[in-house]
Amino acid sequence: MKQLMLGNEAVARGLYEAGCSFVSSYPGTPSTEITEAVAKYPEVYAEWAPNEKVALEAAFGASLAGRRAFCGMKHVGLNVAADPLFTISYTGVNAGLIIGVADDAGMHSSQNEQDSRHYARAAKIPMLEPADSAEAIAFAKLAYELSEKFDTPVLLKMCTRVSHSQSVVETGERVEVLGEYKKDIAKYVMMPGNAKRRHPVVEARTRSLVEYAETADINRVEPGKNKSLGIITSSTSYQYVKEVVGDTYPVMKLGMIWPMPEQKIREFAASVEKLVVVEELDGFIECHCRDLQIPCVGKEIFSCIDELSQNKVAQQLAKAPLAGVKLDAQIPPRPPVMCAGCPHRGLFYTLKKNKLTVLGDIGCYTLGAVAPLAAVDSVICMGASVSGIHGFSKSQQGAADGQTVAVIGDSTFMHSGITGLVNMAYNESNATVIIVDNSITGMTGHQQNPTTGVNLKGDPCTKIDLETLCRAVGIRRVRVVDPYDLAACDAAIKEELAAKEPSVIISRRPCALLKNVKHKAPLAVDADKCVGCKACMKIGCPAISMAGGKAKVDATQCVGCGVCEQLCKFGALKEV
Repeated sequence: MKQLMLGNEAVARGLYEAGCSFVSSYPGTPSTEITEAVAKYPEVYAEWAPNEKVALEAAFGASLAGRRAFCGMKHVGLNVAADPLFTISYTGVNAGLIIGVADDAGMHSSQNEQDSRHYARAAKIPMLEPADSAEAIAFAKLAYELSEKFDTPVLLKMCTRVSHSQSVVETGERVEVLGEYKKDIAKYVMMPGNAKRRHPVVEARTRSLVEYAETADINRVEPGKNKSLGIITSSTSYQYVKEVVGDTYPVMKLGMIWPMPEQKIREFAASVEKLVVVEELDGFIECHCRDLQIPCVGKEIFSCIDELSQNKVAQQLAKAPLAGVKLDAQIPPRPPVMCAGCPHRGLFYTLKKNKLTVLGDIGCYTLGAVAPLAAVDSVICMGASVSGIHGFSKSQQGAADGQTVAVIGDSTFMHSGITGLVNMAYNESNATVIIVDNSITGMTGHQQNPTTGVNLKGDPCTKIDLETLCRAVGIRRVRVVDPYDLAACDAAIKEELAAKEPSVIISRRPCALLKNVKHKAPLAVDADKCVGCKACMKIGCPAISMAGGKAKVDATQCVGCGVCEQLCKFGALKEV
């Protein structure tokens, strides 16, 4: 049956049709929908893991048991999963194992622009790179075949534009693949003696994969009328190239991005007068060509910064932008901002009011760095706030005591904040960690996590108790506060900062966008009492604006949280 599908949904369909029976992932834009979509198939067990390392290790366990498995993540998540990734390359698999990774060129929702293709080369495992939804289905199914044929995990690389674009696919039927576990200590126990014997196997496998790449249908040459120029490309860059040049120039489209063919590229290069490599971010294909002593043009004309587009490609290949439609009206800027009623807003207002140094983390609460709150001093990666505040405080030798806090979300704390807190307790760091518990994984679209009591399928499950967990790792001072209550927040922060030991404050209030959250009536402004002091504007709520020198509340956005009401000394803000 033919239908339109998002790239991520198509990957999920490919997993289903290929007989995948186990999926473990950690949500991360732009990869999240793969796991959400595959969870809808009752034949597939699917879960959210606490982090990407756990997800990959769980997926490997399923493969070891003889079941086709998948784990998904975004590009920075692959950093977290790198430890098992490199060793599973040595052990190989029992049943097929796919690691889905989605890159985010342009950093639409990421803290860096790393190129995951380097992991395939470094870990010495194959990587497939679909360019549309139809290929996403086909490549997911092919990845299992390659995984089992060559005894290797396979990386399936998506990117934002392919993950979140729709194209026509043709769906098929599911096949059941059930293997069995066979004990093999020499293959799966990676102590030095066994690992030394496995490394030559990995190198031989790479040579076999190069031979496969030479004749694989997914590495194809599309003829062109004018051989003065030839283009090598892949993924979404291929779509841009074809839109710009059509069949004017020959194009080599690589679906297997590692290992790449050698002789096939040499022959293609020899058939054209000039070779151009079009790829996003790093010159990965370009470097391969240069290693083969093939002259080419790549990053001299296409930047390694930001994503490509049809116009960027056209500017270099056709020396003119594509004809299109441009709006004459100036589109107003839309800077990122916390939602109206966001439970994090009151907390960050309190932190800023107390002029504290705040080490932030990855999540919705990263927006605490945006004006007018501007209350966050650093954001690095998942869990870094907790580990970082320990080093910050210890290195200051007491000078930062009472002036510094770490802020981390409930899901992020479960992902990689726990070990940092263990370090704080073990090494007796005098610092305060604030866990902003909004009862969901908010930034990636409301996924469940171990603290919510609901699993990926929507079924009730064990709920991890944050208070008990923090005390169990050695933190004696643990308290809960409602971030809508500014006075209580202020008191809790001051008391914990004054303590001479590590402490945890759990700022608990469900995300205002959750379907089960009931809101109060919206507030309204009493124009007679409002003096236009703009105190209510300090929290940066999108429901509040100024009109005619007076505050104004947008009733369609206001959830009645009452935070602004607590800031107004004149009683001008009241519930309708």
